[in-house]
Amino acid sequence: MSPYSALSRKKQMVRAAIEIAFIIFLFYSNLLMGEFTRTNAARHTLVFAMRDIVTPTNLAIALVSAVAGHAVFEFLRRRL
Repeated sequence: MSPYSALSRKKQMVRAAIEIAFIIFLFYSNLLMGEFTRTNAARHTLVFAMRDIVTPTNLAIALVSAVAGHAVFEFLRRRL
């Protein structure tokens, strides 16, 4: 294995991690915006909204969606 292929593999892993993290960020920011528009009450703070949206179920959905999204983008990147 040449050093170039190891570097290339490391770059691919870093890029995948960044893309997955970005998709998760978009998922949670969308949930947060929806939480504030749905419950536009004065007692609802950022901490309240974060407690409401950061759940194990939402995390699982975010991870599955992010990995699937990354796979689709990687497929399209290679095809186009």
